[in-house]
Amino acid sequence: MKTFDYSKEFEAIAQAYAQSGGSPAALLDRKFASLVVSGNKVLASNSIPGVRIESEGAQTGVRAKVIVEPRTQVAYPVHLCFGVIPEEGLQEISSEFEIGEGAKVNFLAHCSFPHALEVRHLMEAKVHIGRGAELTYSETHFHGKEGGIVVIPKTEVRVEAGGVFNNQFKLVSGTVGKLDLELTAELEEKAVCDLETKVYGKREDKIRVKESVYLNGPWSRGLVKSRIVVSERAESEVLGEIIGNGAHTRGHVDCLEIIQGNEAKAKAVPLLQVVDPTAKLTHEAAIGSVDKKQVQTLMARGLTEGEAVETVVKGLLK
Repeated sequence: MKTFDYSKEFEAIAQAYAQSGGSPAALLDRKFASLVVSGNKVLASNSIPGVRIESEGAQTGVRAKVIVEPRTQVAYPVHLCFGVIPEEGLQEISSEFEIGEGAKVNFLAHCSFPHALEVRHLMEAKVHIGRGAELTYSETHFHGKEGGIVVIPKTEVRVEAGGVFNNQFKLVSGTVGKLDLELTAELEEKAVCDLETKVYGKREDKIRVKESVYLNGPWSRGLVKSRIVVSERAESEVLGEIIGNGAHTRGHVDCLEIIQGNEAKAKAVPLLQVVDPTAKLTHEAAIGSVDKKQVQTLMARGLTEGEAVETVVKGLLK
Protein backbone atom coordinates (compact mmCIF):
# COMPACT_ATOMS: atom_id res chain seq x y z
CA MET A 1 0.00 0.00 0.00
CA LYS A 2 1.53 3.27 -1.10
CA THR A 3 0.26 6.32 0.79
CA PHE A 4 1.39 9.90 1.21
CA ASP A 5 1.40 12.13 4.26
CA TYR A 6 -1.49 14.33 3.24
CA SER A 7 -3.78 13.33 6.11
CA LYS A 8 -5.93 16.48 6.13
CA GLU A 9 -6.31 16.51 2.38
CA PHE A 10 -7.09 12.79 2.37
CA GLU A 11 -9.78 13.35 4.98
CA ALA A 12 -11.29 16.13 2.86
CA ILE A 13 -11.25 14.06 -0.33
CA ALA A 14 -12.74 11.10 1.56
CA GLN A 15 -15.62 13.33 2.69
CA ALA A 16 -16.10 14.51 -0.89
CA TYR A 17 -16.00 10.88 -2.01
CA ALA A 18 -18.87 10.12 0.38
CA GLN A 19 -20.85 13.08 -1.01
CA SER A 20 -20.64 11.55 -4.48
CA GLY A 21 -21.94 8.23 -3.18
CA GLY A 22 -18.70 6.37 -2.46
CA SER A 23 -17.63 4.44 0.62
CA PRO A 24 -14.51 6.09 2.13
CA ALA A 25 -13.57 2.90 4.00
CA ALA A 26 -12.97 1.16 0.67
CA LEU A 27 -10.19 3.63 -0.16
CA LEU A 28 -8.00 2.22 2.61
CA ASP A 29 -9.06 -1.43 2.54
CA ARG A 30 -6.18 -3.47 1.14
CA LYS A 31 -8.48 -6.04 -0.47
CA PHE A 32 -9.60 -3.36 -2.96
CA ALA A 33 -7.43 -2.02 -5.75
CA SER A 34 -7.80 1.75 -5.51
CA LEU A 35 -6.52 5.16 -6.57
CA VAL A 36 -7.19 8.46 -4.79
CA VAL A 37 -6.35 11.75 -6.53
CA SER A 38 -6.83 15.26 -5.18
CA GLY A 39 -5.94 18.03 -7.64
CA ASN A 40 -2.53 17.00 -8.97
CA LYS A 41 -1.60 14.78 -6.00
CA VAL A 42 -1.85 11.01 -5.74
CA LEU A 43 -2.94 10.59 -2.12
CA ALA A 44 -3.19 6.81 -2.15
CA SER A 45 -2.68 3.94 -4.57
CA ASN A 46 -3.17 0.23 -3.94
CA SER A 47 -2.54 -2.64 -6.35
CA ILE A 48 -3.65 -6.22 -5.75
CA PRO A 49 -2.72 -9.52 -7.42
CA GLY A 50 -3.82 -9.31 -11.04
CA VAL A 51 -4.51 -5.55 -10.93
CA ARG A 52 -1.65 -3.09 -11.19
CA ILE A 53 -2.12 0.67 -10.82
CA GLU A 54 0.63 3.02 -11.95
CA SER A 55 0.29 6.76 -11.34
CA GLU A 56 2.29 9.95 -11.06
CA GLY A 57 1.46 13.57 -10.37
CA ALA A 58 2.02 16.27 -12.98
CA GLN A 59 1.89 20.06 -12.89
CA THR A 60 -1.85 20.32 -13.41
CA GLY A 61 -3.07 16.79 -12.79
CA VAL A 62 -2.22 13.10 -12.78
CA ARG A 63 -1.26 10.40 -15.26
CA ALA A 64 -2.53 6.93 -14.42
CA LYS A 65 -2.51 3.46 -15.95
CA VAL A 66 -4.54 0.49 -14.75
CA ILE A 67 -3.55 -2.97 -15.96
CA VAL A 68 -5.70 -6.04 -15.35
CA GLU A 69 -3.78 -9.20 -16.15
CA PRO A 70 -5.23 -11.72 -18.65
CA ARG A 71 -7.84 -14.13 -17.25
CA THR A 72 -7.98 -12.30 -13.91
CA GLN A 73 -11.42 -12.43 -12.30
CA VAL A 74 -11.38 -9.47 -9.90
CA ALA A 75 -13.58 -10.35 -6.92
CA TYR A 76 -14.07 -6.81 -5.59
CA PRO A 77 -14.66 -3.50 -7.38
CA VAL A 78 -11.68 -1.30 -8.18
CA HIS A 79 -12.29 2.07 -6.49
CA LEU A 80 -11.22 5.31 -8.17
CA CYS A 81 -11.59 8.72 -6.53
CA PHE A 82 -10.88 12.02 -8.30
CA GLY A 83 -11.61 15.45 -6.89
CA VAL A 84 -10.72 19.09 -6.31
CA ILE A 85 -11.46 20.42 -2.83
CA PRO A 86 -10.74 24.20 -3.18
CA GLU A 87 -13.18 26.58 -4.87
CA GLU A 88 -10.78 27.13 -7.78
CA GLY A 89 -8.44 24.84 -9.67
CA LEU A 90 -7.53 22.85 -12.76
CA GLN A 91 -7.35 19.08 -12.78
CA GLU A 92 -6.19 17.21 -15.90
CA ILE A 93 -6.38 13.42 -15.75
CA SER A 94 -4.73 11.28 -18.41
CA SER A 95 -5.60 7.62 -17.95
CA GLU A 96 -5.17 4.26 -19.66
CA PHE A 97 -7.02 1.03 -18.94
CA GLU A 98 -5.62 -2.24 -20.23
CA ILE A 99 -7.97 -5.17 -19.61
CA GLY A 100 -6.26 -8.42 -20.53
CA GLU A 101 -7.77 -11.30 -22.51
CA GLY A 102 -10.50 -13.14 -20.64
CA ALA A 103 -10.34 -10.84 -17.60
CA LYS A 104 -13.42 -9.57 -15.76
CA VAL A 105 -13.40 -6.41 -13.64
CA ASN A 106 -15.76 -3.80 -12.20
CA PHE A 107 -14.71 -0.18 -11.57
CA LEU A 108 -16.48 2.23 -9.23
CA ALA A 109 -15.33 5.78 -9.97
CA HIS A 110 -16.43 8.86 -8.03
CA CYS A 111 -15.56 12.43 -9.01
CA SER A 112 -16.35 15.13 -6.46
CA PHE A 113 -15.93 18.92 -6.55
CA PRO A 114 -18.03 20.01 -3.56
CA HIS A 115 -16.97 23.69 -3.34
CA ALA A 116 -16.42 24.46 -7.02
CA LEU A 117 -16.72 28.09 -8.08
CA GLU A 118 -14.06 28.15 -10.82
CA VAL A 119 -12.91 24.58 -11.37
CA ARG A 120 -11.99 22.80 -14.61
CA HIS A 121 -11.77 19.00 -14.71
CA LEU A 122 -10.42 17.55 -17.96
CA MET A 123 -10.24 13.79 -18.44
CA GLU A 124 -8.73 11.91 -21.37
CA ALA A 125 -9.04 8.13 -21.16
CA LYS A 126 -8.03 5.30 -23.47
CA VAL A 127 -9.55 1.89 -22.80
CA HIS A 128 -8.50 -1.40 -24.37
CA ILE A 129 -10.57 -4.50 -23.61
CA GLY A 130 -8.92 -7.73 -24.72
CA ARG A 131 -10.51 -10.72 -26.43
CA GLY A 132 -13.33 -12.16 -24.33
CA ALA A 133 -12.72 -9.70 -21.47
CA GLU A 134 -15.45 -7.81 -19.60
CA LEU A 135 -15.25 -4.31 -18.11
CA THR A 136 -18.01 -2.58 -16.17
CA TYR A 137 -17.27 1.07 -15.39
CA SER A 138 -19.67 3.02 -13.16
CA GLU A 139 -18.90 6.72 -12.73
CA THR A 140 -20.77 9.06 -10.37
CA HIS A 141 -20.18 12.81 -10.16
CA PHE A 142 -20.98 15.46 -7.56
CA HIS A 143 -20.30 19.08 -8.59
CA GLY A 144 -21.53 20.99 -5.55
CA LYS A 145 -24.34 23.52 -5.42
CA GLU A 146 -22.94 26.60 -7.19
CA GLY A 147 -22.44 25.31 -10.74
CA GLY A 148 -18.97 26.81 -10.98
CA ILE A 149 -17.31 23.92 -12.79
CA VAL A 150 -16.46 22.80 -16.31
CA VAL A 151 -16.11 19.04 -16.80
CA ILE A 152 -14.83 17.69 -20.13
CA PRO A 153 -14.33 13.90 -20.20
CA LYS A 154 -13.15 12.32 -23.47
CA THR A 155 -12.97 8.53 -23.72
CA GLU A 156 -11.80 6.23 -26.51
CA VAL A 157 -12.61 2.53 -26.19
CA ARG A 158 -11.53 -0.49 -28.24
CA VAL A 159 -13.24 -3.80 -27.58
CA GLU A 160 -11.68 -6.91 -29.09
CA ALA A 161 -13.62 -9.96 -30.30
CA GLY A 162 -16.11 -11.28 -27.74
CA GLY A 163 -15.33 -8.49 -25.27
CA VAL A 164 -17.93 -6.60 -23.24
CA PHE A 165 -17.94 -2.93 -22.19
CA ASN A 166 -20.63 -1.64 -19.83
CA ASN A 167 -20.45 2.05 -18.94
CA GLN A 168 -22.68 4.10 -16.65
CA PHE A 169 -22.29 7.85 -16.09
CA LYS A 170 -24.42 9.52 -13.42
CA LEU A 171 -24.67 13.16 -12.33
CA VAL A 172 -27.99 13.72 -10.58
CA SER A 173 -27.16 15.45 -7.26
CA GLY A 174 -26.31 19.13 -6.90
CA THR A 175 -25.74 21.19 -10.02
CA VAL A 176 -23.93 20.25 -13.22
CA GLY A 177 -22.20 23.47 -14.25
CA LYS A 178 -20.94 22.79 -17.75
CA LEU A 179 -20.61 19.17 -18.89
CA ASP A 180 -19.19 18.23 -22.29
CA LEU A 181 -18.97 14.43 -22.42
CA GLU A 182 -17.71 12.45 -25.40
CA LEU A 183 -17.24 8.70 -25.69
CA THR A 184 -16.30 6.68 -28.77
CA ALA A 185 -16.25 2.88 -28.83
CA GLU A 186 -14.89 0.62 -31.59
CA LEU A 187 -16.15 -2.98 -31.50
CA GLU A 188 -14.70 -6.11 -33.10
CA GLU A 189 -16.45 -9.43 -33.83
CA LYS A 190 -19.24 -10.37 -31.37
CA ALA A 191 -18.21 -7.58 -29.00
CA VAL A 192 -20.86 -5.82 -26.91
CA CYS A 193 -21.09 -2.20 -25.75
CA ASP A 194 -23.78 -0.88 -23.38
CA LEU A 195 -23.72 2.84 -22.52
CA GLU A 196 -26.07 4.55 -20.05
CA THR A 197 -25.98 8.25 -19.08
CA LYS A 198 -28.14 10.00 -16.49
CA VAL A 199 -27.87 13.76 -15.79
CA TYR A 200 -30.09 16.22 -13.92
CA GLY A 201 -29.53 19.84 -14.96
CA LYS A 202 -30.71 22.85 -12.96
CA ARG A 203 -30.27 26.63 -12.81
CA GLU A 204 -27.88 27.67 -15.64
CA ASP A 205 -26.40 24.21 -16.28
CA LYS A 206 -25.18 23.33 -19.77
CA ILE A 207 -25.13 19.65 -20.75
CA ARG A 208 -23.68 18.16 -23.92
CA VAL A 209 -23.40 14.40 -24.41
CA LYS A 210 -22.03 12.70 -27.52
CA GLU A 211 -21.68 8.92 -27.53
CA SER A 212 -20.68 6.99 -30.65
CA VAL A 213 -20.47 3.22 -31.14
CA TYR A 214 -18.81 1.74 -34.23
CA LEU A 215 -19.97 -1.83 -34.86
CA ASN A 216 -17.01 -2.87 -36.99
CA GLY A 217 -16.92 -6.62 -36.39
CA PRO A 218 -19.65 -9.04 -37.51
CA TRP A 219 -22.35 -9.84 -34.94
CA SER A 220 -21.27 -7.00 -32.64
CA ARG A 221 -23.98 -5.21 -30.63
CA GLY A 222 -24.36 -1.75 -29.13
CA LEU A 223 -26.83 0.19 -26.96
CA VAL A 224 -26.68 3.95 -26.33
CA LYS A 225 -29.15 4.98 -23.63
CA SER A 226 -29.58 8.42 -22.03
CA ARG A 227 -31.93 9.92 -19.48
CA ILE A 228 -31.57 13.70 -19.15
CA VAL A 229 -33.70 16.07 -17.07
CA VAL A 230 -33.40 19.87 -17.36
CA SER A 231 -35.17 22.40 -15.16
CA GLU A 232 -35.13 26.17 -14.56
CA ARG A 233 -32.79 27.61 -17.27
CA ALA A 234 -30.69 24.51 -17.91
CA GLU A 235 -29.93 23.36 -21.45
CA SER A 236 -29.06 19.94 -22.85
CA GLU A 237 -27.95 18.51 -26.18
CA VAL A 238 -27.61 14.76 -26.68
CA LEU A 239 -26.19 12.94 -29.70
CA GLY A 240 -26.41 9.15 -29.69
CA GLU A 241 -24.69 7.59 -32.69
CA ILE A 242 -24.31 4.00 -33.92
CA ILE A 243 -22.54 2.98 -37.13
CA GLY A 244 -23.18 -0.54 -38.44
CA ASN A 245 -20.04 -1.36 -40.40
CA GLY A 246 -19.99 -5.13 -39.80
CA ALA A 247 -22.25 -7.90 -41.01
CA HIS A 248 -25.27 -8.84 -38.87
CA THR A 249 -24.57 -6.09 -36.35
CA ARG A 250 -27.32 -4.81 -34.06
CA GLY A 251 -27.64 -1.42 -32.40
CA HIS A 252 -30.19 0.75 -30.61
CA VAL A 253 -30.25 4.39 -29.47
CA ASP A 254 -32.68 5.24 -26.65
CA CYS A 255 -32.85 8.89 -25.61
CA LEU A 256 -35.37 10.45 -23.23
CA GLU A 257 -35.20 14.09 -22.12
CA ILE A 258 -37.56 15.68 -19.63
CA ILE A 259 -38.13 19.45 -19.44
CA GLN A 260 -39.40 21.14 -16.29
CA GLY A 261 -40.49 24.78 -16.61
CA ASN A 262 -40.74 27.21 -19.51
CA GLU A 263 -37.10 28.28 -19.77
CA ALA A 264 -35.25 24.96 -19.96
CA LYS A 265 -34.14 23.72 -23.40
CA ALA A 266 -33.45 20.20 -24.68
CA LYS A 267 -32.23 18.76 -27.96
CA ALA A 268 -31.87 15.10 -28.92
CA VAL A 269 -30.24 13.75 -32.10
CA PRO A 270 -30.22 9.98 -32.67
CA LEU A 271 -27.92 9.21 -35.61
CA LEU A 272 -27.80 5.82 -37.33
CA GLN A 273 -25.61 4.82 -40.23
CA VAL A 274 -25.75 1.39 -41.92
CA VAL A 275 -22.80 0.38 -44.09
CA ASP A 276 -23.36 -3.38 -44.30
CA PRO A 277 -26.88 -4.27 -45.58
CA THR A 278 -27.32 -7.03 -42.96
CA ALA A 279 -26.89 -4.58 -40.08
CA LYS A 280 -30.02 -3.57 -38.17
CA LEU A 281 -30.11 -0.33 -36.19
CA THR A 282 -33.07 1.25 -34.40
CA HIS A 283 -33.73 4.34 -32.32
CA GLU A 284 -36.28 6.05 -30.12
CA ALA A 285 -36.03 9.62 -28.88
CA ALA A 286 -38.52 11.60 -26.82
CA ILE A 287 -38.54 15.10 -25.33
CA GLY A 288 -41.35 16.25 -23.10
CA SER A 289 -42.63 17.03 -19.65
CA VAL A 290 -43.21 14.67 -16.75
CA ASP A 291 -46.10 12.25 -17.31
CA LYS A 292 -49.24 13.98 -15.99
CA LYS A 293 -50.97 10.73 -15.03
CA GLN A 294 -48.05 9.73 -12.82
CA VAL A 295 -48.08 13.15 -11.16
CA GLN A 296 -51.84 13.03 -10.58
CA THR A 297 -51.60 9.54 -9.08
CA LEU A 298 -48.96 10.68 -6.60
CA MET A 299 -50.91 13.84 -5.74
CA ALA A 300 -53.95 11.66 -5.02
CA ARG A 301 -51.79 9.92 -2.42
CA GLY A 302 -51.04 13.16 -0.59
CA LEU A 303 -48.01 14.65 -2.35
CA THR A 304 -47.92 18.24 -3.53
CA GLU A 305 -47.45 18.82 -7.26
CA GLY A 306 -43.79 19.75 -6.75
CA GLU A 307 -43.15 16.67 -4.62
CA ALA A 308 -44.90 14.46 -7.16
CA VAL A 309 -42.85 15.83 -10.06
CA GLU A 310 -39.61 15.37 -8.10
CA THR A 311 -40.57 11.79 -7.24
CA VAL A 312 -41.18 10.94 -10.90
CA VAL A 313 -37.86 12.53 -11.90
CA LYS A 314 -35.95 10.63 -9.19
CA GLY A 315 -37.55 7.41 -10.38
CA LEU A 316 -36.41 8.13 -13.92
CA LEU A 317 -32.84 8.82 -12.81
CA LYS A 318 -32.60 6.05 -10.17
